[in-house]
Amino acid sequence: MRTVGVEEELLVVDPAGRPVPLGPAALEVASRRGEGETVAEHDRADQQPPDDAARRGIDDGDPRGQLVPELKAQQLEYATRVCADLAEVDDALRHWRRRADAAARAVGARVAALASSPVEVEPVTTPGERYEQMAETFQLTSLEQLTCGCHVHVSVADDEEGVGVLNRIRTWLPVLTALTSNSPFWLGRDSGHASFRSQAWNRWPSAGPNELFADAADYHRLIADLVASETIVDTGMIYFDARLSERWPTVEIRVADVALRAEDAVTLAGLVRALVDTAAGEWRAGTPAPAVRSEVVRVASWRAGRSGLTADLVHPATGRPEPAADVVAALLAHVGPALDAAGDAHRVRDGVAAVLARGTGADLQRRVHRETGDLTAVVRAAVELTQS
Repeated sequence: MRTVGVEEELLVVDPAGRPVPLGPAALEVASRRGEGETVAEHDRADQQPPDDAARRGIDDGDPRGQLVPELKAQQLEYATRVCADLAEVDDALRHWRRRADAAARAVGARVAALASSPVEVEPVTTPGERYEQMAETFQLTSLEQLTCGCHVHVSVADDEEGVGVLNRIRTWLPVLTALTSNSPFWLGRDSGHASFRSQAWNRWPSAGPNELFADAADYHRLIADLVASETIVDTGMIYFDARLSERWPTVEIRVADVALRAEDAVTLAGLVRALVDTAAGEWRAGTPAPAVRSEVVRVASWRAGRSGLTADLVHPATGRPEPAADVVAALLAHVGPALDAAGDAHRVRDGVAAVLARGTGADLQRRVHRETGDLTAVVRAAVELTQS
């Protein structure tokens, strides 16, 4: 059984629904004094500069994972423990959403699982040498980059298997973007996209799909060449749609918006694990990777981010548009044996059916806005759903 872990980024917002740069302060209070107390009891700790422990994050021996800072001070991120099954993923996601919210409450804020800010806000770069270097190097691309994603790690035997997986999952990744779309609004206006996070993210020079790799050595040569160009800050800025982890024996899939509902993130984790396992089986069997150019994958990704599940998607097998529900059904059929082998078929199929029936996070955000005419109401609704 392949193990799985999830990283989620969350917006830190005030009670009115506006993002506020209190992520570092929340981390400091949580690491120093306990995240359950109020800001008044801490003498306005939100106004104090974060210490080194807060910048590193909370790693207090909690076996479920870690709470850490992100690029923007209006964010918090957490990483779950390594999980053997989806029940563990569910438990870990809900635990860390509660802990992140408790940390935010300690400085008078909350967290919302929104992949972009519906309301207008000026993003604030989190203090620290690396983030400040990124802001200086990439200017508006970095300064405007207030986005929250969901990254799923799945174990692989070694880098050779990992590269074999990367070569075989790339055409399916746009479908995951469509399923998880949760960023229709961008800094105070409707973007016209279901996942504008995916559009904004691809402004980074090292983001997006890549070509096929001959083997692991070919992959690592490319990474070395990108770093040697002195365009990106470091290897942490390898922002491919999917990549080998530097620290763990995993592949990391990075195309998803953070999910409003924890159960949708669990569904994503199950789909990703099955996709990786299917690809690894094809690699072991010597099945060639689909010879699809990265330009075609990029177009499919753009279309998925544009419409989510509300219009046609590009079918990975044909490169032609087909109804979103049919393309999602093709994904489920593709990974069906792996879902069965992991015991995940019932949970994942039901989770996908629920998303198709009620819509994505983007659909819900737009529905709340139509009903209220208030973008801060969208954020407040997301705060409640984040903890549901």
